[in-house]
Amino acid sequence: MAKELETLRSEIEVIDHEILELLNKRATVVQEIGKLKEMQGVKRFDPVRERKLLNIIAEHNKGPFETSTLQYIFKQIFKASLELQEDDNRKALLVSRKKKPENTIVDVKGVAIGTGEQHFVMGPCAVESYDQVKQVAQAMKAQGLKLMRGGAFKPRTSPYDFQGLGMEGLRILRQVADEENLAIISEILNPNDLEEALNYVDVVQIGARNMQNFELLKEAGKINKPILLKRGLAATIEEFMYAAEYILAQGNDQIILCERGIRTYERATRNTLDISAVPILKKETHLPVMVDVTHSTGRRDLLIPAAKAALAIGADGVMAEVHPDPAVALSDSAQQMNIPQFNEFLEEVRKHAVVHA
Repeated sequence: MAKELETLRSEIEVIDHEILELLNKRATVVQEIGKLKEMQGVKRFDPVRERKLLNIIAEHNKGPFETSTLQYIFKQIFKASLELQEDDNRKALLVSRKKKPENTIVDVKGVAIGTGEQHFVMGPCAVESYDQVKQVAQAMKAQGLKLMRGGAFKPRTSPYDFQGLGMEGLRILRQVADEENLAIISEILNPNDLEEALNYVDVVQIGARNMQNFELLKEAGKINKPILLKRGLAATIEEFMYAAEYILAQGNDQIILCERGIRTYERATRNTLDISAVPILKKETHLPVMVDVTHSTGRRDLLIPAAKAALAIGADGVMAEVHPDPAVALSDSAQQMNIPQFNEFLEEVRKHAVVHA
């Protein structure tokens, strides 16, 4: 009896080995299919094809398994095959950490982003005048900061809201930055403005509303300056990564990703800060990741705790907005700090930042 049992078990082991070999052989074919689908731009999941295969199983099943049991098993195989194709695609992405295990370091006028040191990017929501920008720049310089943000081109939900000073705003930013030895980060909306804007900015920002402006992404990939790419208002992390891929595919790997909150049903804050996106992006990509605490919360009173959370979870930097007199700001007055609040913010948040000696 025991000998017969061992014989049957040995037979099972041989069959299991054959099944394993066939599953891996099937997986190899599946990978080839995935590559062809990617080249053709075809969706990986084909429900019609899956139903056909399940029907074939039903037609050929002679027991002892119930047809429903076999169909369930094969559905798991199909699911694993689809995940294998998706994993292969992620491995192939230029932004993927599987493609490049080491961190990308983005150099902004001597400031290295992506080394583990955490930085602060501060400045007004919108450039309004030379004096306004100058006051903020001087406050930043007094705090030893180097990276200044400021909006010259403002994409606004309403066409009647302040749209920014355009190129004149960029010229103001450049003048002040040169006087105070700062680097400028500013958003460009139109691919046609990129060439001229490069005379004034050190980092080109592509904002949330333009995350999938593919022509702008492609043109940004051709320039020789860093790009700060913000996550779209309702973009998934995967879509965010693909947007960065557009830039990298054109040859520019100097990309900083920026989580700035996503739109949900919650109205207590301007957006919902997806703080978990930071470690996911750090794990999935080799690019540095910043968090814009101003646009994600839209509330001055939440900037300090949001910034602490961003630093604690591993962000490479925090962005926030500062205005000499927020009450008279031409845009987003409720979310900008005044200069005393800015100093208090830095004093409190810097205690939690990683700063290299």
